[in-house]
Amino acid sequence: MRVGKFDSMTSLPNEIDPSVAPSGPGCVECLAGASPGWWLHLRRCAACGHIGCCDNSPSQHATAHNATSGHPVLQSFEPGEDWFYDYRTGEFFNGPALDPPDSHPADQPVPGPAGAVPSDWERHLN
Repeated sequence: MRVGKFDSMTSLPNEIDPSVAPSGPGCVECLAGASPGWWLHLRRCAACGHIGCCDNSPSQHATAHNATSGHPVLQSFEPGEDWFYDYRTGEFFNGPALDPPDSHPADQPVPGPAGAVPSDWERHLN
């Protein structure tokens, strides 16, 4: 999914820090015990590396992180996806390579994490 074009770091100087590593392999809040504790897809804050769950996930922690931190840009943290999203404009765009890893572990199930997803998980999506 690519819409728009990212031409230079000068257009988003404080919103993307390519040197910041991701906060871990999964949603910070879900792994810390926030109910319900599982996610559909993961998103990475481009400013600080916070990993949160997507808006289809029950808890929507990536968007909550944007609201509390003011960090407006995220990148997908799913294998094979490298798109960025800007909450201010609602647009997807190309961006720079961020510090690895660029996704959750390939053996981590979707939804995840393993053992935390209810059998009727599809009923709980937003």
